[in-house]
Amino acid sequence: MTDPIQLPDLSTGKDFTGDTFSPLYTTTVTVDGGAVAHGRASGRARSSDGALDLELRMPAELGGPGTGTNPEQLFAAGFAACFHGALSLLARQEALDPAAVSVLATVAFGRDPEDGGYLLHVDLVVRWPGVPRETATRLMKRADALCPYARMAWRGTPTTITLAP
Repeated sequence: MTDPIQLPDLSTGKDFTGDTFSPLYTTTVTVDGGAVAHGRASGRARSSDGALDLELRMPAELGGPGTGTNPEQLFAAGFAACFHGALSLLARQEALDPAAVSVLATVAFGRDPEDGGYLLHVDLVVRWPGVPRETATRLMKRADALCPYARMAWRGTPTTITLAP
């Protein structure tokens, strides 16, 4: 018999009163190698702890081999997982079972009509059988305000870009 999974002690309450960003977890991923002349990510992505190590390939729809993961898939996985986690936390706080919750993230890569650059468009679809639509909708709105990926999408994310010495 295994012990039950210990959930992190996180809350949606006002348990933080700091004036600055307070990191709870930090990770680093390095992408290198691959054919980059086409302007799309290729090569290998590796996390500093070794848990992530995969080949990046341009999708077949964009003329690539489609034989590996691409950045849009990674972003969709991260966004879906993050939103799922936020919604599950809120469900548990209301004594609802989040086991049936699923989040489908569709990420579209395309052109920005304003300047011809590139943009991502994200669609999230939540499936939560057995929970009244009104309850699910209310908790989804709260999850949108809680999930860091959703917050990044509508608020932006502070980003620094530097050249290593």
